[in-house]
Amino acid sequence: MKLKWIKRMSVGAAIAVLTAFFVVGCGSTEKQNNGSLSTDSSQDISEVSTKQEVLEKSEVPKKSADELKREKVEQYLADMTTEEKVAQLFVITPEAITDVQTVTAAGNATRKALEKYPVGGMVYMKANLVSEDQTKKLLENTKTMYKEIADLPIFLTVDEEGGTVARIAGNDGFSIENVGSMNLIGKSGDTDKAYEVGVTIGTYLSDLGFNVDFAPVADVLTNSENQIVAKRSFGSDSELVTNMVLAEMKGFEETGILSCVKHFPGHGCTIGDTHEGYAYTDKTREELQQEELVPFQEACANGVPFVMVAHISAPNVIGDNTPSSLSPVMITDILRNEWNYDGIVITDALNMGAIVQNYSSADAAVKALQAGADMLLMPENFQEAYQGVLDALENGTLTQEQIDCSVRRILNVKLSMQ
Repeated sequence: MKLKWIKRMSVGAAIAVLTAFFVVGCGSTEKQNNGSLSTDSSQDISEVSTKQEVLEKSEVPKKSADELKREKVEQYLADMTTEEKVAQLFVITPEAITDVQTVTAAGNATRKALEKYPVGGMVYMKANLVSEDQTKKLLENTKTMYKEIADLPIFLTVDEEGGTVARIAGNDGFSIENVGSMNLIGKSGDTDKAYEVGVTIGTYLSDLGFNVDFAPVADVLTNSENQIVAKRSFGSDSELVTNMVLAEMKGFEETGILSCVKHFPGHGCTIGDTHEGYAYTDKTREELQQEELVPFQEACANGVPFVMVAHISAPNVIGDNTPSSLSPVMITDILRNEWNYDGIVITDALNMGAIVQNYSSADAAVKALQAGADMLLMPENFQEAYQGVLDALENGTLTQEQIDCSVRRILNVKLSMQ
């Protein structure tokens, strides 16, 4: 895709040159032949002007910005190879494609890796982020080389919730104060404080060069024994959590950061930890709809760019122990068909215990896409997952239409960033 921007520009440029040629050539002929304009020529010009006015009045209305963007998305999609489309579906650590133990700079190894695998996004951990200047250079170089390779923005992502989950705030290499845990913000009952969290985190992330934060946490803490999101959740009241989440999203939006609500359908009611292995809720769909699903549904209705789907099982909703991240019921039936959500659905990290203990990297990737996910976060083995998706396309397990639908959603967000 390295020079595809030239192809996209060439047709328009050619039309402009030809137009200029004919305007100049036709406009000067009469004067060169006669030295002045004749009366007949004046009448001809008058007739032409009249015809032009009629044409202008009957012109087709100009296309809207949305229509133009849709056309641009389709143009990009048509220019992409199958391999390039599949690469767009992944958000991975820089180590996953460079074979470098800990990536703290983006140089030749990163460029070569992105040329081979122009992935949709990179996710950075604390070890990648040494200092402010180093992080800015790392992200700027990655963004620049990716633009040269793919002619698109790359999602530069991080987990920066505040409180116990923060890669930057509290990091010794940065003089950035942690905003604190969301449970304390929730206890205040003041949505302005949640908005300030979004603005504060969004501002320093944007300054460093990030464009996506895997936050806010939209889980409603309905199981008092749950320690996974106890400090990360705004609270146990669905209305309070919803208002806090929407306020934080607004803060992120105003600072140019794309937000991602998590962990759909709600980690606050679960027993177990998906980082370690099996985690589940025995609630029915009706019970989830009364509390856990409320903040996610409202976030979707308010245009949240990303929804992260957790690996929790909900057998009384799904019908078996399939993780939500691999479930068509959760993603296609509820998110897509019932809620009409058309943003990006991304899985939780696919290297977590709930997945790797039961599925290969290839199987997990294919099943997530079959379920309706658009992006695959951190498979345990990226190359295996990538090849698994290509193989599934080859044997018909996945269709080109499924992949194109996901890539359209990704392109729609990316082209809005330009």
